[in-house]
Amino acid sequence: MVSEQPRAVFTGIGVLTPIGTGVESYWQALRAGQSGVRPIQAFDASGLPIRIAGEVQNFDAKQYVDKKDRKSLKVMARAIQLAVAGTTLALKDGQIEPAKLDPTRFGVEFGASLIPSELDDIAPAAKVASNCQPGKVDLAVWGQQGLSQMPPLWMLKYLPNMSACHVSILHNAQGPNNTITENDVAPLLAINEAFRIITRGQADVMLCGGGDSKVNPLSLTRLCLFAALTKRNDAPHKASRPFDRGRDGVVPGEGGGVLVLEELAHARKRGAKIYGEVVGSGASFDIKRNGDGLARSISTALREAGITPDDLDHVNAQGFSTVREDQWEARALHKVFGQAQRKIPVFVARSFFGSLGTGSTGAELAASLLAFRHGMLPPSLNYDQPDPECPVNVLTGHLHQVERDYFLKLSFTELGQCAALVVRRWRD
Repeated sequence: MVSEQPRAVFTGIGVLTPIGTGVESYWQALRAGQSGVRPIQAFDASGLPIRIAGEVQNFDAKQYVDKKDRKSLKVMARAIQLAVAGTTLALKDGQIEPAKLDPTRFGVEFGASLIPSELDDIAPAAKVASNCQPGKVDLAVWGQQGLSQMPPLWMLKYLPNMSACHVSILHNAQGPNNTITENDVAPLLAINEAFRIITRGQADVMLCGGGDSKVNPLSLTRLCLFAALTKRNDAPHKASRPFDRGRDGVVPGEGGGVLVLEELAHARKRGAKIYGEVVGSGASFDIKRNGDGLARSISTALREAGITPDDLDHVNAQGFSTVREDQWEARALHKVFGQAQRKIPVFVARSFFGSLGTGSTGAELAASLLAFRHGMLPPSLNYDQPDPECPVNVLTGHLHQVERDYFLKLSFTELGQCAALVVRRWRD
């Protein structure tokens, strides 16, 4: 007897976002068209060109870790704490008790990027090495005297792979474990890899996604120097404007987005609720950054899923809200969908809260999974003037009734790494 090919389904959602924490509050905020972009509260940002961001409100990591494990929070940067918290929420939503799983078939695939140091950890060393003279750092003094001023476990607090490490230790996940460090696209690549692991029969349950925080003095200073950020400090809720003609840059933010990906037979056996099934994925490098590579990722994912563009209910886009990247993404969609018989709706979760870094993909994908569950998709925010250079059909103004059984999730980086995922609506 030939056994059935393993299939991968989403059975749990864990989100911490600027518009809500947990499935219910997140969905209600999306439905209400609530923006999560506000003046920065975490620190005094008055000296920076950007003074707004998408912050997670009232976050206390201790609420998401058992009392016996709370000492581990001391060696977790905020980005890692958000990923750990997202995992706790995802397991709760999926009604999964790790103790009842085969730990050797329970794995973690996370995306990560640069995690900036917190000022309290490095300021004493910097003060010694500069002799309190701004802009002058003596590296010899830093090595001889400054390092002793830093926490002994400083590096463990900021290594990109530590989110997956902590999650694995806390939940006894002894199966496949990996961290992909490719900035914004990393979590979607991680989901793609988790999908492959499950369909190869190497795991029953995979936790995938990530957490991140750009609301940090060092991180925001770096972004101000090297990234295209919005200048709409006086209108925070209008600042994130993907594909809109008036967009002027990224809104930085923070958040956690973790999903439970589970083998179908395993999910059915325990009576799990199922949000959707992964049926196709693609990845590529867009060397010219003109949309060709992203278009290849889309075509690959559609081909594996065995569908055409006309089968899609909507596209869950990246939507950087920058002039160049939005044009690039729109060109890729047009390359693939130009001959489609209808204009496929495009939804952009970042219009609600900006870029959550490697916390974005899980939260963004969750919006479409919840839309399939509720039968409707919220409109994107701040799309007021179509841009002729972005020929996409951005959903705006009204709730979109879900009509077809597939959606496409996209992600990419400014340097050209691309990924695409096709998810099928689950019908019990």
